[in-house]
Amino acid sequence: MARVAVTGSSGHVGACLVRQLLEDGHQVRALIRSEQPPRSLEGLDVEFVRGDICKPSSLRPLVDGVERVYHLAALISIVGPMGGKVRAVNVHGARNVGEAALEAGVKRMVHVSSVHAFELGVSTDGKPRTIDETHRRSREETCPAYDASKAAGETEIRKLVDKGLDAVIVHPAGVIGPFDFGPSRMGKVLVSLGNGRMPGLLGGGFDWVDVRDVSNGIRSAAEQGHTGESYILSGNFASIPDLAHVAGTVTGARVPKFVFPLGIANLFAPAAEAAAKLLQAEPLYTEESLMALRSDVRFDRSKAGDHLDYSARPLIDTLRDTYRWFAAQGRLRKPTSSLQPAQSVSVV
Repeated sequence: MARVAVTGSSGHVGACLVRQLLEDGHQVRALIRSEQPPRSLEGLDVEFVRGDICKPSSLRPLVDGVERVYHLAALISIVGPMGGKVRAVNVHGARNVGEAALEAGVKRMVHVSSVHAFELGVSTDGKPRTIDETHRRSREETCPAYDASKAAGETEIRKLVDKGLDAVIVHPAGVIGPFDFGPSRMGKVLVSLGNGRMPGLLGGGFDWVDVRDVSNGIRSAAEQGHTGESYILSGNFASIPDLAHVAGTVTGARVPKFVFPLGIANLFAPAAEAAAKLLQAEPLYTEESLMALRSDVRFDRSKAGDHLDYSARPLIDTLRDTYRWFAAQGRLRKPTSSLQPAQSVSVV
């Protein structure tokens, strides 16, 4: 099988993708920034290369001699540009990896972007809107810094495609699922729900996709994707209250009854951000994160279905497996055996 390189291998999607690539029989080379392998990849038969996507000279050892590059490394932000770090990683970093892949003669690169690269906007008429790959991309003038950076990173990859880079771009929705070692921001929400420690819920919702389905889509893009094309890897739309209901049914945990309307939450967002900054902690929510929950969009994944044979499993299956994984990691107060089987839960 092929020798492949992965950036962002220690993250949620990366940890899942590396495991699937190894199961496929590939030799995996993973870029890491520290001297020690990350906990999410401990015990795996992976070749580690120390480097930084913001330092082009460190990328050559990563890409030399590999057939494919999977670029997942990104900086997610709900608090603005973070002093230029968001653009440095998501735009310049993507360009650096693409240039290194092109110079090394890599046969294919898969650039993992996000549905946030599309201008989601905010629903004003109460009707959900459908977005496909032709939708207008996020702009710095009107969109959060993270969203604009993902669109700009995609643009940099397309410039390199014009120069001869064989690259495919995928756009995952809101990723949840097993192998969330961090855990991620949504992983923390799910753990809190599973332990009955969430005092209340926000209104609104988003499209939630299983990390394993995203990883399947990424691997299919490497095999079947068309050069220069974009593919949405979405899952199932669910409101935060509906997500909490399914989580409670699976785990048996108490489901918060109070739902904070997004309009009111938005009024308190600046105060929440200021308090978090003062305490040097991550804010529970920000105006930027609320924009995503208010967007009320549905993502058309038919192109990925047609070109990549992509599909998404039911949300209930994702939550069941996620909570079993969290329980095995010791993050839930209840043992794995207490979780309800999928057939006993109504599907969202």
